[in-house]
Amino acid sequence: MEPERQAFLYALQNAVEHGEAREGPVMGYLLGENPELRSDVEGARRISAGAVKRVNSLSADDRARRLREMDPSFFEGEREERELPDLPGDTSSAVLRFAPNPSGPLHLGHARAAVLNDHYAERYGGELFLRFEDTDPSRVDPKAYELIEGDLAWLGVEPDKTVFQSDRIEVYHEYAEKLVEVEGAYVCTCPEEEFHELRNAAEECPCRPLPVDKNRERFERMFDDYGEGEAAVRVRTDVEHPDPALRDFPAMRISEAPHPRVDARVYPLMNLSVAVDDHLLGVTHVIRGKDHLANTRRQLFIYEHLGWEPPEYVHHGHLHVGGVVLSTSEIRTRIDDGQYGGWDDIELGTLRAIGRRGIRPKAVRETVLSHGLSENDAEFSWKNLYAANRKLVDDGSDRYFFVPGPATLRVEGPGFEATPPLHPDHPERGTREIEVSEDPVLVVPSGDADDLSVGDRLRLKDLYNLEVTSTDPLRANYVGNDLSILKDGVPILQWLPADSPETRVLKPDGDDSGALEPAAADLKVGDIVQFERYGFCRLDEVSPPVFCYAHA
Repeated sequence: MEPERQAFLYALQNAVEHGEAREGPVMGYLLGENPELRSDVEGARRISAGAVKRVNSLSADDRARRLREMDPSFFEGEREERELPDLPGDTSSAVLRFAPNPSGPLHLGHARAAVLNDHYAERYGGELFLRFEDTDPSRVDPKAYELIEGDLAWLGVEPDKTVFQSDRIEVYHEYAEKLVEVEGAYVCTCPEEEFHELRNAAEECPCRPLPVDKNRERFERMFDDYGEGEAAVRVRTDVEHPDPALRDFPAMRISEAPHPRVDARVYPLMNLSVAVDDHLLGVTHVIRGKDHLANTRRQLFIYEHLGWEPPEYVHHGHLHVGGVVLSTSEIRTRIDDGQYGGWDDIELGTLRAIGRRGIRPKAVRETVLSHGLSENDAEFSWKNLYAANRKLVDDGSDRYFFVPGPATLRVEGPGFEATPPLHPDHPERGTREIEVSEDPVLVVPSGDADDLSVGDRLRLKDLYNLEVTSTDPLRANYVGNDLSILKDGVPILQWLPADSPETRVLKPDGDDSGALEPAAADLKVGDIVQFERYGFCRLDEVSPPVFCYAHA
């Protein structure tokens, strides 16, 4: 394949993947495929720059069409679905759970756990329940229960039942007392710093040797006599365990913080409540991140003390979701400070923000499943998410013109009626009509206008061809409507009449304002469209029109 064709093909691939072709990657690919060009770097740069200019002048539809013609395997690779491995152990009556803390709505990190558990419950015809781990009153947001249930419904996760740990406080009291009775736990009244010093020195605290009856008495006093931080139930492990974090870890503590659902002051910590619930509710498989490996070991101590058979544990690697804020506490602080407009601010990685941008839940499911169950850490693939969503929304998204950062263009030319199709693959949907008067005043993207020079030729998409006669102010003359001009690599510019309505597109990396095609006035909130040569957007507000950017 000739270098020019190679560069054009790779520029197409680069643009389809990232929304716009860039010269650097194209040139790097070209030099890698053609070592002989390394002695002519300037020539390689010219070839790469020409290919990038040609590709970026095409609409997203035209790029995809040309790429399908040149390399159909590129899209076949996108359709390959990764087969997830079978779970270990007996899966004939699989019971799984998704167990969020109700401190805020769900984000992409939560989506992986929710979808993986839902997937395996469905694969084995098993049961999935939603368990709200809400036994830390300081971390409970009363609104989060409903937010999470709504997020799961959007994601297509339908739990068979819902459990609130705050409804089960007395159950945890019962099993904490059983641990004390079998000498699997004791009540520690040592100051926290003093206990940590002893733990780190692999020495037992003075509370550890106390007899069962004394520990039972201390446990009863936790409900009335001891104050917050004065007593805790600790699970007895090995004071010389190689991992200090596993040495006599806490299982219950006192909290005076108010809880929105229960009146209590002695609460279980996560490892006790999780072990008790997983056993009593019949959980057969626990799927969670490898950051929970230490918790798994802690919970196994509880299982051993109580003589229970543990479930199968499957730990996957950390999924790093770059480019967005996921920390619930940080998001809440920034919402309170006015930096974010709410949990659905499109700068965020919450499912509400993702959905507001016009990304379908099926695309989220496919993407998180594509990362599999490997214990290796991985980077969340935004590229895969956008590719999956593009396949879902492309067919139903009508096309419209949007001119960001409009620059005025005065044309000497005839009147004309442009009739671009609503969708290039669906002629039955009809066309949009855009009237252009004689010698019209139009707007084009300022980014394109800045690249023009006197004498340059260009095509206004679905309208006619022009030759630039002035750049300050920007003027051009009509030079016909022959499409063969495109063979010379002339740029295709988006355009609209200068009196077109204004709109704003909210983007995670900065908003765009510009002119909107009048035909888009009939859209409804939630409609997803493709602004040609710009990207897919979802209508967020009608008057004045505001869109949220999804992806290219």
